[in-house]
Amino acid sequence: MRDTAGAVLDPVRPGPDRRGVSPPPVPAAQPDPAAPVGAALEAFAAYLELERGRSAHTVRAYRGDLDGLLSRVDDLAALDLALLRRWLAEGHAAGLGRSTLARRAAAARTFTAWAHRTGRLAADPGASLVSPRPRPALPDVLDTAETESLFAAAVAGAAEGEPVALRDLAVVELLYATGVRVGELCGLDVDDVDHERRALRVLGKGNRERSVVYGVPAGRALRRWLDVGRPALARSSSPPALFLGARGGRLDQRIVRGVVHAAAGAVPGAPDTGPHGLRHAAATHMLAGGADLRYVQELLGHAKLATTQLYTHVTVERLKVVHEQAHPRA
Repeated sequence: MRDTAGAVLDPVRPGPDRRGVSPPPVPAAQPDPAAPVGAALEAFAAYLELERGRSAHTVRAYRGDLDGLLSRVDDLAALDLALLRRWLAEGHAAGLGRSTLARRAAAARTFTAWAHRTGRLAADPGASLVSPRPRPALPDVLDTAETESLFAAAVAGAAEGEPVALRDLAVVELLYATGVRVGELCGLDVDDVDHERRALRVLGKGNRERSVVYGVPAGRALRRWLDVGRPALARSSSPPALFLGARGGRLDQRIVRGVVHAAAGAVPGAPDTGPHGLRHAAATHMLAGGADLRYVQELLGHAKLATTQLYTHVTVERLKVVHEQAHPRA
């Protein structure tokens, strides 16, 4: 749009009046700090999911933490550092673990930084909030002999070709072969498998996509499931999921956990473990076998190398035991 002198006018903002004086710009609407805290929490959850790409699990955990925090205030302006510290101290007194307190502090810091950036808080009290560092947990993992026993039992269970048994064998083989998370496994579709390269296309945390490879035993179990087991469970309404439940829907994570617990329970003396335990075992066994730490990081989909380094501690502990038992001067 142009005025009579040919100047370009903003079609939204009013142009100059007849005296040639432009009106002051209309300020953008700002969030009201006294608005209901529930509305702010909803907006924050949408920000985590849509802008930060956080998983549904992370959004749910942050919302649960912040529900308890925001229930203490009538408006966001009441959020200050003293309140945040008191909230964490009360959690500590109630017996919450260091990792839970660290997650709560992270949720509070992320929320207050967002609220300050969007004009809902005049200052960011979370910037000065310090939380206890969670101690790295050294998980109990299956050793290689126990792992072989677990798979021997799973192979024997699938010998008769029963569809669910074929599925369960392919599930435990892929969990251990690739180190994928249980949610990543259940989210796989048939088209995510590259049989020629023996690789999976995995969508991990933060919607980060990566490729993971698997070996011959997992490939053999997966092919048998796709050729024999999956067609027997598939329905006309079934999704393109790689793994299906007994009724033809996408396999639920709870079923996978039950499958792995049952498989580990069939191995005498083995620690009770779930899908994450197979992930631990895969990483530990690869590092013990000389795998590069960066490769293991890429395989597991860790954003930070420090997360992968946890498994080096597990390996060192095992080496200490072997050294003390076998070395003449241990």
